[in-house]
Amino acid sequence: MKLDARQVAGFLRRPGPCRVVLLHGDDEGLIRERARELTLSVAGSLNDPFLVAELDRDGWSRITEEMTAMSLIGGRRVIRVREVTDAATEPVRAALRGAGDALLLLEAPELGKGKLRTLIEAAPDAAAIACYPEEGRALQDLIRAMLAELGASADAETVSWLAESLGGDRAVVRGEVEKLALLAGAGGRVDVEMARSSAGDAAGASADAGLLSATRGDPVAADHEVEAAIAEGVTAIALVRMALGHLQRLHQARLRMQDGLSAADAIRGLRPPVFFKAVGGMTASLALWPTESLARAIDEARTVEIACKQTGSRPELLVRRFVAGLARQAQGRMRA
Repeated sequence: MKLDARQVAGFLRRPGPCRVVLLHGDDEGLIRERARELTLSVAGSLNDPFLVAELDRDGWSRITEEMTAMSLIGGRRVIRVREVTDAATEPVRAALRGAGDALLLLEAPELGKGKLRTLIEAAPDAAAIACYPEEGRALQDLIRAMLAELGASADAETVSWLAESLGGDRAVVRGEVEKLALLAGAGGRVDVEMARSSAGDAAGASADAGLLSATRGDPVAADHEVEAAIAEGVTAIALVRMALGHLQRLHQARLRMQDGLSAADAIRGLRPPVFFKAVGGMTASLALWPTESLARAIDEARTVEIACKQTGSRPELLVRRFVAGLARQAQGRMRA
């Protein structure tokens, strides 16, 4: 069966007699988080060798063996399989037909709509759960909820900045929120400056610098910084979303300039506020990008994000080409 978003939380707490669960989608952090929650719900432990078995993609041949093994201490076992692809379809089919009450938990961050998902979604004693990054208002609500769980809070401006900067990967968001809550202390409040100072690595400081370099016409620096951001662990999806946010802010400032504001006043009025070290780069970018060109670049960024999610794509290459294209456009206007 295929679970919708409203059913997921209850299912993770009480999966009942379900024999196979497939966690798939773009958000690897959310896949891992839900896998841990489900494992704890069923086995009561994440690392008890008698109750939890973990297999990598080369261990599929052991699925049947592990599913039929009995726990030596009682309780229901969980078999976690990582990096699952359609190649595991037949072992999973056999597990659905076999004996034993163990739960087979499949983690498949790169799985498309193919044989395995079709099998799981059609089976009455199996569940497929999509794990995609939160966006927009949903991501902001998630950040607020995580902070509240840890006894901290943040104003709307700070939450908006975090949502834009961190992207939607659940592991990245949770890690950064936990760090900020610790810094704020019990009952404390996180502000923008604290978030900026703390989130430098997770938010991709190199990516920010690379995007500014691109829109002010420096392709060499842009590619160097984007390459560094990828090496630091910033995902392609996060990068393209940061690029989209950067372009949207430039577009918003440009529209304000059309209403008669100076570039400095247009930048000053942006929310969340532009980090003071980036004001010069934003000003230089505004001088090179007309409103219509920014609108086209925003549409292109959305197209690149969709392309990055396609099975078999090379997301990092797509994003680097997109950023390089921005830099070439800006460089061309500098020479005109």
